[in-house]
Formats: sequence, structure tokens, C-alpha cells
Amino acid sequence: MLFYTVIACSPSPNGQWTPHNSVNPNTIFANNEMSLHDIEIYGFDYDYTLAFYSRHLHTLIFNIARDILIQEHRYPEGLREYEYIPNFVVRGLHYDVQKALLMKIDAFHYIQLGTVYRGLHPVPDKEVIAMYDGCHVPLENMSDFYGKSSHGHTMKQFMDIFSLPEMNLLCCVNDYFMKHNIDYEPVHLYKDVKAAIGDVHVKGIMYRNYISYGEQTHAVLKKLYEDGKKMFLITNSPFDFVDRGMNYIVGKDWRDLFDIVIVQADKPGFFNDRRKPFRRVTDKGVLHWDRIHKLEKGKIYKQGNLYEFLRLTGWRGSKVLYFGDHIYSDLADLTLKHGWRTGAIIPELRKEIKIMNTEQYVHLMTWLQGLTGLIEHMQVHRDPASQSVVQEWIKEREAMRSQTKDIFNSQFGSLFRTYHNPTYFSRRLSRFADIYMASLSCLLNYDFQHTFFPRRTPLQHESPFWPEQTSAGALKILERRRAKT
Repeated sequence: MLFYTVIACSPSPNGQWTPHNSVNPNTIFANNEMSLHDIEIYGFDYDYTLAFYSRHLHTLIFNIARDILIQEHRYPEGLREYEYIPNFVVRGLHYDVQKALLMKIDAFHYIQLGTVYRGLHPVPDKEVIAMYDGCHVPLENMSDFYGKSSHGHTMKQFMDIFSLPEMNLLCCVNDYFMKHNIDYEPVHLYKDVKAAIGDVHVKGIMYRNYISYGEQTHAVLKKLYEDGKKMFLITNSPFDFVDRGMNYIVGKDWRDLFDIVIVQADKPGFFNDRRKPFRRVTDKGVLHWDRIHKLEKGKIYKQGNLYEFLRLTGWRGSKVLYFGDHIYSDLADLTLKHGWRTGAIIPELRKEIKIMNTEQYVHLMTWLQGLTGLIEHMQVHRDPASQSVVQEWIKEREAMRSQTKDIFNSQFGSLFRTYHNPTYFSRRLSRFADIYMASLSCLLNYDFQHTFFPRRTPLQHESPFWPEQTSAGALKILERRRAKT
């Protein structure tokens, strides 16, 4: 098999030129044009934005939630046999609450066949098609704006990095019930697992000794501070947890870097509910009863709402850039309702980019694109010989699509792609985040005059920049293959 690769060049953050098919994992990627020159105020979430956690934390969350199911919800003792499976699921998956199925859905609401799991085992494609009368999930069955299953919706989307152990636990409990022929109500199971995971977070069991690194958080904050940028923190986490983590990552004087610190904000409600006032909290957690007339540096506030925040600070519009890891809870309302600029932190990016930079992946994708072009061009020939060749190409294409999925994750593939389409996750990322990156440390590669430009990728009706992406280019690939044989 001949692989035909087009090598182009693109600039890396340090100004050097690298091969087009080699992407720098420390790049900041733009969905919307944005200049750092215009940004005066930087805001941050805490978990998986300023602080990252040891892989062992997900195992801990899984184990404690599993034990809560057994001890407090009277689930079978046999569940203790199950352990957390680190690479089983990816973020952005949907869970059908009523059918107890975990699956990957693309930007057009189509289920990706081969990625539907009941428990720990895949569901055959024919069974999926029969259950859903095809592969499309109607809008009325999808989750609400924040990815939750409510108001009659049957699908819940898992967008949070902390949801990885929750998905694991759902699959394991489903697997146990099926393996032991236990009749159960899937809706009750979903709600019980959700409650158990919630208990782990609320009790703060995980808030100890699991911060592994800050991804050069201190260096980023210091760079912003020295350039005179204003900074604020809005997090759902309690102050004692944030304080312990920031002391470890930045140092005891971490609060000197921030103009405003808000904890237990209850996002996304913080961005919509005008009723909750701010309340001042002491370092020891004592609540003050006085009315808040201004948000002062060095003091800690809890709850509140964005409308009051805007009134007290005057920090409005595109001069504010807020970073978070949860596309819905952190970013959606800010960009849609308030005009802030938004930055998504996607830790999975580094792993996926490293995979895409491998020779194996480049070769697979090059031939897959070429093969698709060949099929598109040759399908018009209806004679038996041509149709036979086209059918062979279709089979080869299907096999290669499965290979490219398995390179990222054997069960669910890439976080960003369902074969050639963007995932539901990817489409929301492009809608709600002006820029996205693997971690805040990527900011260290850019100065504060830098403008981020989105790539001008061709629309379907536009001519592609590279002729090799057309069916004519695909024919050239085929001619070269023939010349080799």
C-alpha cells in the first residue's frame, strides 16, 4: 500500500516552522479570533484549571462511591469485586438513563455504532438500530442545556473530568446486575450512582493529598500579575480546599495575586440566579452577616451571582477572559449572555495530539482520505467490475475507520471525532470557547500582544486548498499505487 502525504508548514508558538502534520501540544487553538492585547481581566475556575490531580483520585472517588452504594443504598456486596478502569471511558459521552446505555453521539445527534455499551460490553449494531429505530437521537430526548437529564429527557451527557469515575461505576453496576440476572430499574440505578458520587464530593473525602501538579500555574499567574492584569477566581469548591491546594501550587501568598476570590459559587446557577447575594467568609470559615457593597482584594466571598459581580466590578464584555474546564457550567453562559471571552482547558488534548503526530496515524488518515476520495469519484460507474472494486474499497474504509478509533480509545475513540464528524462535545467546544488548550501553561508561550486566529478550513461547498484532498487527487494516489505493483 502506498501512502501519499502532503507536507506543509505552520508556525509554532515560538515562531519556528514545523511540518503541518506535526502539531505542537502546547499550542493554543482558536475557534474565534481574539487578541490578548484587548484582555484586561483574567478569571479562573479552580479544579482542572489552576489545579490538576493525581490519577489515583478517580480510583478513590470510584471506590468510595461504590462503598456508599453498598452501605447506604443496600446494593449487593459483590460490587466490591469491581475496580476503576482507567482507560475505559472518555469525556463527552451520553448515557441513556432509561435504557442504561453509554454511547458516543456526534454533532448531528447520530450515535456512533460500535461505541454503545451496556455495562462493560458493546451492544451489537443491529440491536442499537432496532432500539433507536436507526442511529439518530431526537432533540427532545437529548439532555438539557447543561448536559443534564431532566424534564423528560432520557440522555445525560458527561462533560466533567470528575465524571469519569461516575461513568465507570454506572457501567460496573450495570454489568453486575446483568451478569447475575438481577431485575432492576435503570432510572433508580442512575440516580443512586449520581447521589453516591455527589456524596463523595460534598463530604470532601477527595479534598486531601491528591493535587499532583499545577501545570506551571504559579508562572502563569505571576506573568499576568507583573503585566498589571486584574485576576479573579470563581469556583464551586470550598475555601479550605482551594486554600490548601493554592498554598501547595503557588505559595502562602497566593491571594495577593487575585483581586477577587469567590468560593462555593454554585455554577452554573451563579451565572443565572440573581437572588443569591455575596457573603464574606473568614479564613476559618466564619460567615459575616453584613451587606456587601464592594468586592475587596484579600477577602473571601461565597455564593453571590454574576449580575451582582458585574455591578460591583464593572468588568464587562470582551475585556474579560475566563478559563474553565467545563464547557457548559464554566463557559456557555459567559459567552452567550454576557459577552466575555472564554478559554477551555482540555487536558486530554496533549494525549490526542501526540497520537495524531505518530507516523501510524498520519499514514492511516492520509490513505483513509484518499480512499474516501476514490469511492466518491468511482461510485458513478455502475458496471459490475467497477462496483466490485468500490465495494472492496468501502470494506477497507470501514476497517480503517475502526483502526483510527481504536488508536485513541478502544471503546469510544477520540474525544473530538466520531469518524469524520465532530463529536457532540467538540461542537459545543467550538460554540462556547473562543480558545482552547491543554493547560494554562500554554499561555507562557505567547506575549500579551498576540492575536489568535482560527484556521480557515473550507466549507463543504468551497474548494479545498490542497488539490490532493479532491477526488482527482485521490486518483493520483491510486495511480501511484498501481505503479508500485
